[in-house]
Amino acid sequence: MAKISPLVLLPPLAFVALAGLFLGGMFREDPDALPSTLVGREAPALDVTVLGGGAPLDYSMLGVPGPKIVNFWASWCAPCRVEHPQLMLLEAEGVPILGVNYKDDADKAMAFLNELGDPYRAIGADAAGRVALDWGVYGVPETFVIDGDGNVVLRFAGPVTPSILENRIRPALESGAKSLAAQQPDK
Repeated sequence: MAKISPLVLLPPLAFVALAGLFLGGMFREDPDALPSTLVGREAPALDVTVLGGGAPLDYSMLGVPGPKIVNFWASWCAPCRVEHPQLMLLEAEGVPILGVNYKDDADKAMAFLNELGDPYRAIGADAAGRVALDWGVYGVPETFVIDGDGNVVLRFAGPVTPSILENRIRPALESGAKSLAAQQPDK
């Protein structure tokens, strides 16, 4: 009787292991979500420089009651153009949006806002990208929903599309509002 080499079993075992990893990845809650250690924690500092003539972005704005959005963007970023109408919609609804312009030329950033509209209640520039590193930003656009205590409720990497707005951003804004309501004493 011929003896079978143990190496013959290696390819089928490797296939089964890879298939298991693939199937496990398919059933994750959100396979596109990038992990963030900030969710549930206090938002990092916003040491940015002034951009344009609007309100300067200040860290204390993160602790203002009610949910708000911090959006990292750049004029050279094509997906930032894609998400811009959703940001304008949120701004028109009264949602405070704080903008961090990432590694951009100030004149080009202002031209971008002059062309498409300015949804930002306050804005700052992160020319060196240091603030983005502190926030764990992989690239622009990235959007963070912050509750009234200055804690990160959601991190979304990529453009905010109409579907993302309805299925991810709005629920996170509601969650941020509920955390504030839970702290209010009954009247």
